[in-house]
Amino acid sequence: MRSSITTNDWLHGPWRAVLVLGVTQIVSWGCIYYTPVLIVPLIVSERGWSIAFGMGGFSAGLLTAGLVLPYVGRMIDRLGGHVVMTAGSLVGALGLVLIVHVTHPVAYFAVWAVLGVAMAANLYDAAFATLGRIFGAAARRPITALTLAGGFASTVSWPATHALLERFDWHATYLIYAGVLAFVSAPLHAFGLPRSRAATETQPSASGEARPARVMPPKGLAFALVAAGFTAYAFVPSGLAAHLLAIFDRAGIAASTVVWIGALFGPAQVGARLIEFAIVRDVHPLWIMRFALGVLLVAFAGLAVLGVSPVTAAVFALMFGGANGLVTISRGAVPLALFGAAGYGHLLGRLAGPFLLMQAAAPLLMALVIERASDAAAMALTAGFAVVALGCFVLIRKPAD
Repeated sequence: MRSSITTNDWLHGPWRAVLVLGVTQIVSWGCIYYTPVLIVPLIVSERGWSIAFGMGGFSAGLLTAGLVLPYVGRMIDRLGGHVVMTAGSLVGALGLVLIVHVTHPVAYFAVWAVLGVAMAANLYDAAFATLGRIFGAAARRPITALTLAGGFASTVSWPATHALLERFDWHATYLIYAGVLAFVSAPLHAFGLPRSRAATETQPSASGEARPARVMPPKGLAFALVAAGFTAYAFVPSGLAAHLLAIFDRAGIAASTVVWIGALFGPAQVGARLIEFAIVRDVHPLWIMRFALGVLLVAFAGLAVLGVSPVTAAVFALMFGGANGLVTISRGAVPLALFGAAGYGHLLGRLAGPFLLMQAAAPLLMALVIERASDAAAMALTAGFAVVALGCFVLIRKPAD
């Protein structure tokens, strides 16, 4: 297997998938996942609902995504991402059109269930499964390259959504995003993704020749530890995304500084992924995962010992962003390295289901702890989930070479 990637690989070979998915991941995350924080408050204000009810719809979407992901992964294994992700983009467009028109509370939750199906068929897990089908055991590097582009989704989405809301209203904004999904993402998935399928029984050796893959069956203790580790970690980014900046604000940091601190997260993610892609791509992903969680726990310890100040908060944001950037890669790379490329899409779906369920529950659980105890207790709870995740990945033993 060649280590260099030619222009022909990017334009006509399998690496074209990374270019296509790099665009569509920014679009899909930006149109569906990152918009509720800005648009849901406008929806509930117009319809007289509570913000908790409005965000509950988004949580219902994540729950739905977690339930259907195993089936989405299996379909990608069988049919390919060019079929499944195209359908997912069209379902997402339909959901955004419907959410503009529904006014009944039950219908609102039903539409978020539709958008949950779209998230399952469009976001990272579907993209990773697609790359696994195309590249087989060599999918780690393409997965890392894809996450470099995906790391900019929030950077693009929030300013774009803010600009659209200033010029139009939330109805027009969602209709515009529906058009982007239908007329940009869907055609790119349908006509841009390669149809090829890699062999899954071999993996590349250092000499470039194929050799039998040494992997474990995706069941038993090893699978349970991987699933538990990623599920425990899911609490961390979901809970912190919903509450971290508010915690810093309540600690006395100026609002403008809090916004600046929050802006450090995205570049830190991308920077860590660049390092992984360029320097440590040959390190087993289990070690990458352990290192990332160790960095995260050091960040939590620093806040606990030194207290919250602009400097410690900024350092925490950088370390958390870098760690999360590496974990995102590991969500695709660890299962591939341990269990192989055969049935990879279904495997990712089985792992992503509980991950998304935890992701949906984390903001509410953390809010309850903040309300009934303190911000410090909520941060301690989040760190505890990171400890559990690290323990799971420390206990896993990779297949013997």
